[in-house]
Amino acid sequence: NLTSVSVASLVNICNAIGLRIGSLFEPARRDLIRHADRPRINFGGENVTEFMLTPAGQTQVQVIQSHIEPGGGSGNETYSLNGEAEFVHVVSGGLEMTVHGDTYLLGSGDSLTFSPRDSHSWRNPSDVETIVLWVLTPSPW
Repeated sequence: NLTSVSVASLVNICNAIGLRIGSLFEPARRDLIRHADRPRINFGGENVTEFMLTPAGQTQVQVIQSHIEPGGGSGNETYSLNGEAEFVHVVSGGLEMTVHGDTYLLGSGDSLTFSPRDSHSWRNPSDVETIVLWVLTPSPW
């Protein structure tokens, strides 16, 4: 409370960092997704059950939980997404990730971060269900 910024300065700062001035006065958004209420989604793939863990309309980040049956995965073709970063974390089981021609075998507790623009594919090479968390930024859908 020793100084205050002028309206013009505040507008210039917000414009420089790409922030709407009104967002400075909005309460922080909080969205709760209960386990029982998480929407089931289908982005394709084989023998995969997926759930959206972030709310619809969230544009900054998207979190998906995948349950991948043994032998299941994204399919035979690689794909890429428009985004800045993709993060995958294996909660349980095993996941084979191929990113831009490099293959990684991930086990329970392992994580991999890569550019979603790189062509990639994934599959569960194990004989048990694999549970994976995917984090994408910004949200591609």
